[in-house]
Amino acid sequence: MKPRQISYVCSACAAETPRWQGQCPQCKGWNSLREAPKSAPAKPGHVSLAKPVSLMDEAEAAAESWKTGLPGLDELLGNGLMPGASMLLGGEPGIGKSTLLLQLAAQAAKAGRRVVYVSGEESLGQIKSRAQRLGSVVAQLKAMSSNRLEDFLSLILQPDAPALLVVDSIQTIVSDESEGLPGSVSQVRTVATRLVEACKGHGVCLILVGHVTKDGAIAGPKLLEHMVDTVLSLEGDRQHMFRLLRVSKNRFGPSNELLVFQMEQHGLTVVPDPSEYFLGDRDTGLSGTALVMALDGYRPFAVEVQALATKSFLPMPRRTVLGFDANRLHLLLAVLEKRLRLPLGQFDIYTKIGGGLRLQDPGLDLGVVAAVLSSFLDKPLPERAVLWGEVDLNGQIRPVLAQDVRKRQADRLGYTPILTPRSAENPKGLSNVQELARTLFGSEG
Repeated sequence: MKPRQISYVCSACAAETPRWQGQCPQCKGWNSLREAPKSAPAKPGHVSLAKPVSLMDEAEAAAESWKTGLPGLDELLGNGLMPGASMLLGGEPGIGKSTLLLQLAAQAAKAGRRVVYVSGEESLGQIKSRAQRLGSVVAQLKAMSSNRLEDFLSLILQPDAPALLVVDSIQTIVSDESEGLPGSVSQVRTVATRLVEACKGHGVCLILVGHVTKDGAIAGPKLLEHMVDTVLSLEGDRQHMFRLLRVSKNRFGPSNELLVFQMEQHGLTVVPDPSEYFLGDRDTGLSGTALVMALDGYRPFAVEVQALATKSFLPMPRRTVLGFDANRLHLLLAVLEKRLRLPLGQFDIYTKIGGGLRLQDPGLDLGVVAAVLSSFLDKPLPERAVLWGEVDLNGQIRPVLAQDVRKRQADRLGYTPILTPRSAENPKGLSNVQELARTLFGSEG
């Protein structure tokens, strides 16, 4: 008899190897390889019934999307929720994923659509308690507390299938067709595959909640993100009131979009103009602060960059960063020491972005440089000044993405002066950090 062919799959990263070893060659995890039978090859006599067709002859999809009932979310998703579409929402514990989805489910139920909210983590009493606090107790909104797929998969196959199915969370659901504990690679793959296929075949909009790793990535196999149509992530600091909803993948609309929520007693509310909220009661008379027109996705908003330069008594001065990459601060400080001849090596430098935000926009460079100079010289910037631009290692200031979008937002909010990189469209802009220092403080340090 021909021996059974086997392989070994890592329970952490789903990497496959032909033989067992103590450490996974991909993620370097120990004792994570589990035996898994190889799939049987296709039979030579198999005849495929699928045939290619011309796209000109293919009829367009007739399904129409429906509104979520939450302002701003429809635009973020493209045009609302699409029947048969699948979405994956990730985020840290306690960030507000369940709160947001319960509000979304209630709005769909108030519009007369049948909604089922399945929770594998909370009891029905806990779900009802949150729904009452949010004002989301609606007759059309049904809830289940189960971590077994077969308990609610049959709801999709019925003639009166729900229009929206929320599963919170995918890592807590198990299927009888797969082995392993909840959250294992095999269980997540099986549960997600069956749910996505069933919902797509019956026109049910599916929203899955996913756990995240300590690095902020969605836990489980990467296949999970490839299977769904839209991948969302809810971010923010639980100690602050703001939450950022990002779209990293969207088959029905733009990706890399951003929506800002504010956590209140009765749930999450959309912030119409984030610039007004992130600045708060900003005191423009203090040194060490700079206003930056940042860009996250395609949405510009003003944020405050704060810096504190204080004399150090340590052999190695401190460099502390909150809200952006620490390596970027080290590069910018080296540029200031070299080009402006500032003794920053004798100072502790602390920098942060106000509002608990975390951004990767290279346009923050000019704001960080201005804030550090302001704190070092103990001179405040002009009251309504706003900046953006990338600083290279030679101290040159380079244009960044969406210059015109940032400029329109700054004009709308009434900021002046507007300090931006020099370009063909803006010949009066700044070309290097020496010009920045002269413009703001009348000297080069």
